[in-house]
Amino acid sequence: LLPPPSHPLTPLAPHLLSPQLLTELLRHDPATPELGAVLTPDGSTVALGPLLAGIEAGMRSGGFGPPLPTLDPPADPLLAVTIAEALGTSFLLAQGGDNNTTTLGPSGCWDDVENPQNYTLRGPPSPVPDPVAVGAMDGVILGTQMARGPLPVAELLRGYYGVGNGSEAGRAPSSHRRRDFGALAGQERLEKEVAAVLGVLRTLSPSPELLRDMGTQEVVVVARRAAQEFSERYVECPAIVPRCLWGARPYRGTPAPLRPPLGSVFLHHTLEPARPCRTFSACARAMRDMQRFHQDTRGWDDIGYSFVVGSDGYLYEGRGWHWVGAHTKGYNTRGFGVGIVGDFTATLPDPDTLALVRDELLPCAVRSGHVRPDFTLHGHRQLGRTDCPGNALFQEIQGWPGFQGTPLPPGLRVGGLLALVGGVLGSLGLTMGVVHSAVRSSPGQGAWDGQRQEKLDTGLDGCQSRGSHSEWTLVWMHTRRMHATWTLVCSPPAWPAPSPDDHQPSHTLVHPTGPPVHPSSPNPKTPQNKSNSRTSVPGGPCCARRKLRHGLGA
Repeated sequence: LLPPPSHPLTPLAPHLLSPQLLTELLRHDPATPELGAVLTPDGSTVALGPLLAGIEAGMRSGGFGPPLPTLDPPADPLLAVTIAEALGTSFLLAQGGDNNTTTLGPSGCWDDVENPQNYTLRGPPSPVPDPVAVGAMDGVILGTQMARGPLPVAELLRGYYGVGNGSEAGRAPSSHRRRDFGALAGQERLEKEVAAVLGVLRTLSPSPELLRDMGTQEVVVVARRAAQEFSERYVECPAIVPRCLWGARPYRGTPAPLRPPLGSVFLHHTLEPARPCRTFSACARAMRDMQRFHQDTRGWDDIGYSFVVGSDGYLYEGRGWHWVGAHTKGYNTRGFGVGIVGDFTATLPDPDTLALVRDELLPCAVRSGHVRPDFTLHGHRQLGRTDCPGNALFQEIQGWPGFQGTPLPPGLRVGGLLALVGGVLGSLGLTMGVVHSAVRSSPGQGAWDGQRQEKLDTGLDGCQSRGSHSEWTLVWMHTRRMHATWTLVCSPPAWPAPSPDDHQPSHTLVHPTGPPVHPSSPNPKTPQNKSNSRTSVPGGPCCARRKLRHGLGA
């Protein structure tokens, strides 16, 4: 599936043309699920067994090759050979075992992304690890396409996974697999097909032991649970590229654990890289560059963001769901920091990228218990002296669910807005009060005349330097035509005060119970980096090298 390599590869064993190799590639043995998986150009790890089974079933259902057998009870052969049987079997085994039986997942890591040879799962295997789920979804999508008319398989795979289609000008079709699979096999249909396949298995002689004494209603319950959990994990939630797949360095020191569910999500743009990344290779490179800058130049423990969003259709794991980030100074323990690759001062991310965050990531974070249902969404500029996440993106998110704050008109910064409105009101002899939650200051006074802009900016800067965390209320009081005075009065902030935890590194806890330890997780013997991003380094992840323009504290 990949373009020709630029360097010699280690010879495969067994030989490339050996039937043994084909057998190993196509096998799916729950005891050795690492066999038969490939790394595709879009960064996905795909099990070939369900993928090729789906392509064959699609061709045969379209009249190309021997006809497919008729199943009794009726079941869709395409879904049966790709996902329904494996999914039903997995949850059937869990039904007959203890509550600790793994039913879905886990994901895994390759030994070398540039020259992948060995794939290792990151936890106890299930009959449906992530590569099997991805291969099954792709098998259904490509099988449906082949049923409409045959294509050379090599052409089909290259076009789907991005070679020739996944250039910087567009996304690979495979990046839409979750959406496309959901359209073909939504939760209701998947439940029906899993129940049908379990019904077929009951008619076999001998029937599986776990099905012998199971009634029809019990089969329906198993199928419903299987379809619901599969849909929630692989259809409704976005795919997240783990640290090991983008080539992350180890965390320096000991990460501090988060305590979910958290109440906020803070949105950033990376600013640098300024161009959106549209391929796995470009996004992985951007992640490595940002982590290198944050660790080597800023002296931080790791990349600052919790997650980074590429324009290739994928999320990239930064500090993830379980570790305190370094993205929004004073608030890192209170919310997750999500950065979108690019500079969105004047332009927006593409609609698919916006939808990935708004319609997939945020609802999924709530369903999975990482974020509270009543969460608040903030642009980074609302919590620090920065333009982040850019004027265009900040205007966009003001209409998103959970956004908190009074929006500014596009293209106007606070000083410009006040100068404009203040001049008009003063000339008309009007009195008005304005409250805006995106600026912090403390009381100040000055003449609202020809020097009003300079005095206002000076007052705000002075308030910032004193570290106040409050809103301001600006009141114009008309005294005579074209002249007014203003008073700046503080009021309590609309959001929680900065957490004191963000100003002190925490090294007493390593990992809370439950979260996975990344392959690049810290070595407890590694000396702790004393200039932790949460304590002493001004500036944050999205200011990159333009600190004066996008400065913030981590």
